[in-house]
Amino acid sequence: MKWNRQIRNSAMASMLALPLVLSGCSLFGTSPSKQIDPPPADIEAQMMQSTGSVDQTSLAVGAEVSTVYLQNAHGLLAPVSLHLPQGDATAKTMAALEALVSEGAYAKLIPAEFKGVLPKGTEVKAVTLKPDEKLAVVEFNKEFSNYSAADERKIAEALTWTLVDNPEIQNVQLWMDGAKLNEMPVAGMPLDRPLNRSLGINLQLDRETNLSQSSPVTIFFSAATEEGTAYFVPVTRFVPYGSDLVAAAIDEMIKGPIKGDGLENVLTQNTLLDGVERSDNGVVTVSIKDDMFEPGEKLPAQMMQSLVLTISENAAQDKVRIWLNGEKDVLGTDNQNYGQPVMRPQGINDIPL
Repeated sequence: MKWNRQIRNSAMASMLALPLVLSGCSLFGTSPSKQIDPPPADIEAQMMQSTGSVDQTSLAVGAEVSTVYLQNAHGLLAPVSLHLPQGDATAKTMAALEALVSEGAYAKLIPAEFKGVLPKGTEVKAVTLKPDEKLAVVEFNKEFSNYSAADERKIAEALTWTLVDNPEIQNVQLWMDGAKLNEMPVAGMPLDRPLNRSLGINLQLDRETNLSQSSPVTIFFSAATEEGTAYFVPVTRFVPYGSDLVAAAIDEMIKGPIKGDGLENVLTQNTLLDGVERSDNGVVTVSIKDDMFEPGEKLPAQMMQSLVLTISENAAQDKVRIWLNGEKDVLGTDNQNYGQPVMRPQGINDIPL
């Protein structure tokens, strides 16, 4: 085997964090780079207007878990699958939102090293789902505004991504104490239009990026808890407008995470993108090359699962398959054949308490 020890070890740990769904059946089970800065406040409005929404292929929350976006030890938001009360759609949505409250009702269900980003004492007063508009209207009490300005965007991201994980919700509208919010209550982040995935998450913005000529891509790297459980963290970067979003996202994965953010490479520096093909039956096929791997060698599950998450996040297709070095039977160390269509997982990061 020629793939490096770090990827191998974390790949095995990741098998605990991400159950996958294959087509036709259900299964449950760093190198430094250029520093990328978060966006300054004066371009926030421009971002909201210039970034287009991409059709996503996120599956519905399963019968037993809800995916919520919590802050990790490095200050990044990560999806975490929690065993929350289910009930009807409104009840499930309310429970997911309540899990975001710091020291809230579900604090005991949140894994160590993670925490909710909504201020302590925040209450979800009402949730209204409008299926025809794919809109969720959420009202909080006034304690929702008890946060620092530096946390404002993170709070908006956590709320948005937690809600739109449900494919029946694409847009989010926020209210507080009986009034619709046209801007966030502390630093004034604009809310003149509903929030959606175009907001991005864990934004990494190059100082030279021209937002009017760029498109967002969201990619998944890996991180690990102190106990060694690997999990996946999304970050949003910007690529030239008109780029093939899947190809551009994989290129960003190859560049790797920025230094000091606690994330790990999931692709080797030898990885090359060979092509992206989309079929009429909803499958996107990504061909890559990497001479680090021997013919027939099982590939790190962490690498393959990160690719599935990244590709499905940036493609309109429902299913993903990955071919390597011309081979169409591509087995991972989790014994899944990624050369066959694989759907986005129902739950991400089922992390032990």
